[in-house]
Amino acid sequence: MNKHPVPQALRGVTELRYVNAENVTRYRALMRFFYQEYQRLRYWLKPEEVYAGVMAWGILENYTLEMCQADLEQLVEWKNLASRHDGGRVATVEEYLRKKFQYLLTPYSIEIERLLEGLEKIRGYGGSLEPTLFDTIADRIHEIRLRADTFAPGEALELWTELNEAFRRLHQTSVDYIASLQTSRAEELMATEAFLAYKETLTDYLQNFVQSLQRKAYKIEGHLQQIKDGLRDWFLERVADDELRKPRLEEGPSREELLDELGQGWNNLRRWFVGEGQAPSELMLLEQATKETIARVVRSVLRIQERKRSGLSRRKELDYLGQWFYRAESLDEAHRLAAYAFGLFPTRHLQGEDLRESERPDMSMWEEAPTIRPLRSRSRKRTERQETDPVVEHQERKKEARKRIMEMRREEWKLLYELASRVEVAMRELGVVTTATRLRLLQWIGRCIASNTSSFRTPEGIEVKLLNRGEQERTVLHCEDGDLDMPDYHLRFEWDAGMVEAAWDTGVAEAAATAEFALPDREGSR
Repeated sequence: MNKHPVPQALRGVTELRYVNAENVTRYRALMRFFYQEYQRLRYWLKPEEVYAGVMAWGILENYTLEMCQADLEQLVEWKNLASRHDGGRVATVEEYLRKKFQYLLTPYSIEIERLLEGLEKIRGYGGSLEPTLFDTIADRIHEIRLRADTFAPGEALELWTELNEAFRRLHQTSVDYIASLQTSRAEELMATEAFLAYKETLTDYLQNFVQSLQRKAYKIEGHLQQIKDGLRDWFLERVADDELRKPRLEEGPSREELLDELGQGWNNLRRWFVGEGQAPSELMLLEQATKETIARVVRSVLRIQERKRSGLSRRKELDYLGQWFYRAESLDEAHRLAAYAFGLFPTRHLQGEDLRESERPDMSMWEEAPTIRPLRSRSRKRTERQETDPVVEHQERKKEARKRIMEMRREEWKLLYELASRVEVAMRELGVVTTATRLRLLQWIGRCIASNTSSFRTPEGIEVKLLNRGEQERTVLHCEDGDLDMPDYHLRFEWDAGMVEAAWDTGVAEAAATAEFALPDREGSR
């Protein structure tokens, strides 16, 4: 019977032997030293350098240079290291007669050490929910659809790298974060009163992610469905051309293999957002899991609150129920009320003196005289019961707060669109500005300086970019409350009409609905 050859992906990994070898401490120390030197751009190392570096850590006792050379040869045999003859000068006859080698980490070993370094930092599932990744994915897919045949060399690969990286981070971080909320430790925390302090922050975090997911999911799905197979194949071919255009000294994948890999990546992206056949998409499963997590958090908080309320006095309720029994016109009506109010009671045995007034066997228990026995509370605390206060109505305060917030939002939107309509603004051209305008400008400049791209995007979809980050020329910004000496920064405002309209539709622009200004008539600055 002929046996099929074992695929390359399923072969035994010889390079992993040093992780569980007999002298694992020695091998791990050598490989970690090689990896650290590799990150410092030192590749080929001599045995003497390796031995001195490992011994400086002070973790190996009675370790000699000969043992180090033997370990290095073993790692070469396991394909963790590559060796070459050291043709440097020698100082003694012994060094001339003994072969000298230099050693280099292999690609497999680099990835293994990188993996082990990452495993050492794991503390739980980690992960996060980043709504901004939806914006990145939507923008990149939209750009692919619009710029069908205008990519310069290198642009297609850059666009695909940004799209694939954002998709990978979205899938990995969101799945890890939802999984972290399913652990036994999270269950234990949700059962304690300390969880009440995290409830609002956690629910807001999850709800903001779901809202962003719902707003952007249909936009991404629509763009993917509008990209037909021909446009997709043309774009992936441009990506493959850019990848193959890179100069490589090692043998890389062929064009067919690269196109197959890119096609698989595109299919994964489409299946995640659109789905495949009758099966639901991964996006729908993520949304469902997030909503279930929110519901579980709310149920946990309700249970904690009910447990805290269980010790409250029910004196008023019992007094009202007693008056209801007192107003009952017949014993039969009182029996029915008790059945509705309490149901069936568990059996209880009360000790007392039986004072029967008659020996009739057909006499009902309800006709006999009651046995009175006082009951005392088992609680050790003798505190007075405090009256419960009714819920305070705050409708007027809410209206006043909403009015103030709307007024602030109107001023903010007015400033934003007045500056955005000018496209580019210099500090020296602003004239006299208000205190609120000065604070807003300084906040924008601070966010741009803190960003690697010298830009950021407002919630309304307008991108604010600082053009001259290291500006040396200074100017004076005249404000109502004084003059401010500062660099003459230039701000550029760019926006996508679709994103601004989406922000307007979600109700964020409600505050600007009554403002005395109009949306700039512009299709988009890009």
